[in-house]
Amino acid sequence: MALPNTNTSISPSQRIRIWYAFLILVVIIFSVRLFYIQIIRYDFYKKAALNDQLKQYEIIPTRGLIEIHNGDSLLPIVLNQELYTLFADTYYIKNVDQVVTKITSIIGGDSNSYTTKMNTKKHYIVLANKISASQKAQILALKFPGLGVTPVDYRVYPQGNMASQLLGFVNNDGKGVYGIEQALNTELKGVSGQLRAITDVNGIPLAASRDNIDIAPKAGDNLVLTIDVAMQQQMETILAAGVAHAKASGASAIIIDPRNGAIKAMANYPSYDPSQYGSVTDSSVFQNSTVSQPIEIGSIMKVFVTSAALDQGVIQPDTNYYDPASWTVDRVKISNVEQDGGAGNRSIFDILNLSLNTGATWMLMQLGNGQINDKARNTWNDYMINHYLFGKDTGIEQGYEASGYVPSPKDTGAAINLTYANTTFGQAMTATPIQIAAAFSAVVNGGTYYQPHLIDETITSTGKVSTFVPKVVKSSIIKPKVTQDIISLMEHVVQTHFFTPSFDTNAYSIGGKTGTAQVAQPGGGYYDNQYNGTYLGFVGGDKIQYVIVVFVKHPTISGFAGVASAQPIFSDLAHMLINNSYVIPKSAGH
Repeated sequence: MALPNTNTSISPSQRIRIWYAFLILVVIIFSVRLFYIQIIRYDFYKKAALNDQLKQYEIIPTRGLIEIHNGDSLLPIVLNQELYTLFADTYYIKNVDQVVTKITSIIGGDSNSYTTKMNTKKHYIVLANKISASQKAQILALKFPGLGVTPVDYRVYPQGNMASQLLGFVNNDGKGVYGIEQALNTELKGVSGQLRAITDVNGIPLAASRDNIDIAPKAGDNLVLTIDVAMQQQMETILAAGVAHAKASGASAIIIDPRNGAIKAMANYPSYDPSQYGSVTDSSVFQNSTVSQPIEIGSIMKVFVTSAALDQGVIQPDTNYYDPASWTVDRVKISNVEQDGGAGNRSIFDILNLSLNTGATWMLMQLGNGQINDKARNTWNDYMINHYLFGKDTGIEQGYEASGYVPSPKDTGAAINLTYANTTFGQAMTATPIQIAAAFSAVVNGGTYYQPHLIDETITSTGKVSTFVPKVVKSSIIKPKVTQDIISLMEHVVQTHFFTPSFDTNAYSIGGKTGTAQVAQPGGGYYDNQYNGTYLGFVGGDKIQYVIVVFVKHPTISGFAGVASAQPIFSDLAHMLINNSYVIPKSAGH
């Protein structure tokens, strides 16, 4: 019986067919894989590749310049200086120690900090700011992959500390903070450009790549301020001397043109150097207190309640009344802060000249038909809020403007009549010096409330000039006749007070009113021995040309704070305006 054939060898033709099938399978697998990668996962792998080769850079625009008036010409007060920021793409840095040694020898700095940053895997990390053009050239000459520099404009101040709080500054992130720089940051900073580039293995943009996108930046607007350089310089000098004289902790002042709301000078003392803002230890010095610090304004408020009572027709400039030397309101006695001669007949002029709290309270009573009631409170509140616009931002081009506080006239049972009596002599309410200046400007210009402003002109990057048009916020806040009455009353106050040197009242119109306010305690009530001094006044010829507001913080000189500390500053500012021919004298026969 024959055995079966066990020879399982594969014939050459079969072997060829098997290898052919295997190759076909490999081709199919590779084709499917390529289809998956190139078609199905195309976006994913393209993005992954571009993560290493596609860089997007922001092109920082040139920040707008700021100028102020210097007679008939303009003077730069904020300019730009181009310096450079050194940055690294740490994925391309191979020898950290070598790179650190070289850059430290060029720009100095903390080598440990550089090492730490370069050992952090990031596509963009800042190593140093404000490096010079020569340092930039030396760094680029090293040709280290992953190191780069970008130009950055830094603010320089050719006028030094002048108007620093009004201007603000630009921080290391390129953002304007405080003052004009913050309020108009959008206009000043311009619009960034963009460079989106394919790079080589060293992170260098391939200029010939069709995938590169280059959008040019748009420079920021240049600004011309309403500020007059000579007024500003002299105001700052006068404020510093006034603080020293009064042994005060600080002072603020404003000069405003009541005919259009233009700020001609605005300053605070102490101040700071905006080019060295990083070295300032007390950040409160950055604040422009004329705009950001509401204060209880003291007896200068009597000018406003007098204007309201005159406007309502409940008093006349020549009205006389019996003053009992004190009033009891909500079981609290209101009296005067200085010797008033006791009870007796008084005039409206006496209320301002002797600064009678009892007189201001009496005028509030007249708004309520002889007593402090709902009508008196609501009428006075309407003047404070809707005529003088206290409690509301003025809209001036400054960062951190404060709105102040005006109490509600609603009777909640919490001694509201006493509160409202206190507001007539500038306590229990707050306002900023800029609010006071704007409101009083309307009182002495015939009743038109102009928005206070610091911008005179804006010049775009294309050269288009836009001149600021004064904005009327509210008309007829008081009657024109009230303007003349208040001017006359306040002129009389100045004429009966002592000024050194004296004013030529035949040639010029000068009026004013002092204010002394107790400093409020944080927990309620007032300190017995801490006061702030204020002064509100004007100077002009046939028309009032300038309104001046002065605030002195915590003077320690003897005497009433308004008279002893704020009045001398007002006097010096008014004389400065007259002596430098800023004021047009009265016409002959006026």
